[in-house]
Amino acid sequence: MAQWTALSVAFARGEPSVRLTWPELDRMVGGLPPSAARHRAWWSGDRPHVRAWRSAGYTVGHLVLGQEVTFLRTASREEGVDQPSARVSRSERAARPDLLLLSCSQTKLDMPAPASRLYTSPLFRKGRAYAEQLGVPWFILSAEHALVTPDQILTRYERYLPSTSDKYRAAWGLWVAERLDLLAGPLNGRVVEVHAGAAYVDAIASHLTAKGAHLVDPLRGMAIGARLHWYDTQLTAEALRPIVDGPGVVIVDNAVERLSSGDAAVTPNEFLASQGAHLKVPGLYSWWVDEAGAADLSRGLQLPVASGLIYAGLAGATRWPSGKRSTNTLWSRIAGMHLGGNHEFSTFRRTLGAILANAAGLDRIEENSLTTWMYDHLKIVTVPSDDADTLGKLEEAVLREMSPPLNLKAMTRTAVRARITELRRRYA
Repeated sequence: MAQWTALSVAFARGEPSVRLTWPELDRMVGGLPPSAARHRAWWSGDRPHVRAWRSAGYTVGHLVLGQEVTFLRTASREEGVDQPSARVSRSERAARPDLLLLSCSQTKLDMPAPASRLYTSPLFRKGRAYAEQLGVPWFILSAEHALVTPDQILTRYERYLPSTSDKYRAAWGLWVAERLDLLAGPLNGRVVEVHAGAAYVDAIASHLTAKGAHLVDPLRGMAIGARLHWYDTQLTAEALRPIVDGPGVVIVDNAVERLSSGDAAVTPNEFLASQGAHLKVPGLYSWWVDEAGAADLSRGLQLPVASGLIYAGLAGATRWPSGKRSTNTLWSRIAGMHLGGNHEFSTFRRTLGAILANAAGLDRIEENSLTTWMYDHLKIVTVPSDDADTLGKLEEAVLREMSPPLNLKAMTRTAVRARITELRRRYA
């Protein structure tokens, strides 16, 4: 059993960053589990080892599974207490970077605009506020244009870096590093903080390191809800004030944050105990799975699925173009369809049933076992809405931003989604 309190030796000097190779960390804690080298999700969430370094005032920066990890000091140390929500002012930042790189987003304005305003996702907007508050030179990582300055005028595009070829990402990463070196001066010895998804960071890491830069990635492994919360803990009240870049942005921001809050999730039993109070209305919902349930899904898919938010949807949206009002509500959709015992009435239930039937080697979806599994391993968040007419558009924007792994309709194709489609056909 690893002894994570041994990390206190590495953190004792209070260095801004602590880099450990895999063998060094393995020896220090008395043996790393295999999952530490296989799953990025192991390095985040509410786990004893994560609490150990957070309570010492550190978070995981740059991580290369099986090779090395850099811990970044983020707050003052308080012995034995994990305070992820403690606000840290700029003057208190222990590892202020020289440069900041912020990823683009899939949601954009439909008109030409400066890059700092083109991207409209809640995550980008908070990242931009963080960059502006930090006061260091910052740039945007664009899947289409590589590295751009905040004031560079861009038009809408649809390229998504994780969907590009390995060859494209290799060339893209080199392009980013060369352009950053050109725009920001020599990178040797400078700290470059990156806020982006793994595909973006992995594509540039080796090129920046080759130029002598020190790369830190404080959000590595965090889900979108955790990233939004991280920004909330870093930003001042003034910086957190909403900046409306286009119609509906604030509404989308609010919906994403609420659906991404695991603290608001309730069990199926707790949901049903409400007897529908405040839930017999239209709205959005998100389903969450625990670690044991995620392991079951991973076995059925033969692909990794992390614990946390796995699916989101709506109930009660007006049907367009007919304009017909729906009689569905959050209560009827979840209690009657998702938990109602028949996968024919629920897209989400059918997906789960097909995955779990495959995991168990069954030739059909077993309804009673599926219902029991859902009660044992799932939780749900609900977000009521008073505007059924725009609910469908709101769901589209929210799903584009959150990209839950088990959602299929109008979502970017992934290995997990391709496998789900195959299993749903098999168990139709």
